Formats: sequence, structure tokens, C-alpha cells
Amino acid sequence: MKAMKYAPLATAVIMSIGMGTSHAGEWSANAAVSNNYIWRGLTQTENGTAVSGGIDYSGEGGFYAGTWVSNVSYAPGDVFSYEHDLYLGVAGEFANGIGWDVGYLYYNYDKEAEFDFGEIYGSLAIGDFSVGLNILANTEADEGTGQDFGFGQTYYFSADYATEIKEGVELGFHLGYHDGDFSEAFNGVPDSYIDYGISLSKDGFSFMITGTDLDDPGPDNLDNDEIKFVVGYAVDFAL
Repeated sequence: MKAMKYAPLATAVIMSIGMGTSHAGEWSANAAVSNNYIWRGLTQTENGTAVSGGIDYSGEGGFYAGTWVSNVSYAPGDVFSYEHDLYLGVAGEFANGIGWDVGYLYYNYDKEAEFDFGEIYGSLAIGDFSVGLNILANTEADEGTGQDFGFGQTYYFSADYATEIKEGVELGFHLGYHDGDFSEAFNGVPDSYIDYGISLSKDGFSFMITGTDLDDPGPDNLDNDEIKFVVGYAVDFAL
């Protein structure tokens, strides 16, 4: 369901899997479709349709692991056609009711792209408010670009608030900050920027308005300096 989330998978999707009480050995799956795949405020599908799905496992002690896949495209005829994520982590709650989540997330793309990378992440949740931090851990990107992106040289900070405004209707707010030159090599945007958004969701249907503070849109076909409207539908089911 990453395609309809503002924040990275680590702070948006994984928190929904790991937070709270989990039962031993539970398997679940998800599938989604949307008119755009937005990741940290940037389109990953040239503003086109995204179809995604994943499988998750949650075990005892807050442990979870999963995999997720979506189509991607950054330019006509490029070597990127899919994104396949693998992640694992542990989540729980302190005695004072503050939720926590830590783990590792690996992004895998077509072999020809030579741009696979991994991040470590952590997040805290207090009631309807959460904050998260993703830090670049490793990458193959230097193989294809000639650049060296070391551990910790790029990070993403996010803050999210979600509340039920009517029975079954959730209103969400998001603010994120990306810093480090890996975003320039990967998405063609300046090395630091802010992204923001607001969303409404009900019964699997979502509507999102998202944007960035970018003055330079990067590649012309991506329009990452413009406000984007994203609609989608997602479903979860037990296995």
C-alpha cells in the first residue's frame, strides 16, 4: 500500500503492521491501485497509474517482516520497471503508551538500474501523532553513477497526524524533509526539500493532495514542483 502513503514505507505502512498488540504467526496480504505512486512527495510512475501488493508476517514480541512490489517509471524507455521492497523490524509500546518501531528496509529495482538501496528507520507514535526517521544504510547506486553514497549521508524525517473526523473517515496530515545528495541522483531533484500533504480515507478509498517546496521540477515529465492529486483503493486480507 505504499503508493498511497506520504511517508516512506518504514513510517507509514510498517507502523500500521507493527504497532499495537500482534498475535503469533499472523500472515496478511494487501493490494492497491492508484492514479500515481508518490514517495516522499515525488512521483515514481511519471504521474501514471500504480498497481501494488504485498505480503506481511507478524510474530511474537512485535517482530514483523514483509515484502511489497509496485510498477515504477522515471522516464520513457528507462531501465526501471518495478520496485520490490523487503523489510523487517520490531515494534512495541512503552509503559507510558508511546509506540515505537525500528527496522531495516531494502529497495530492489531492475538489475540494469543498478540503484538498489537500503535504509534503517525508527519511529515514535503518541496517540494520533507520529514521527519517523529513515537513514541511508547501503546502496548499489555508486556502481551506476560513479558517486559514493555512504552510510548516514542521506536521511528523511517525517511527521504525521491522523484522526477520525467522522465514523470510518480518517483525515491525515503529513510533513517531511529529505536531505542528502542521494535524492538528486535517484529522483533528479535538489539534495534537500520539504514535502507535505493532506488526505482523506474511508473503507479502503483514499484521496490525497501532496506537494513539495521544489523550485526545480527535475525531469520535465515528473513535475515534482507541482501540487498532485492522488486517488486510490486498497484492500487488506488475512492469509
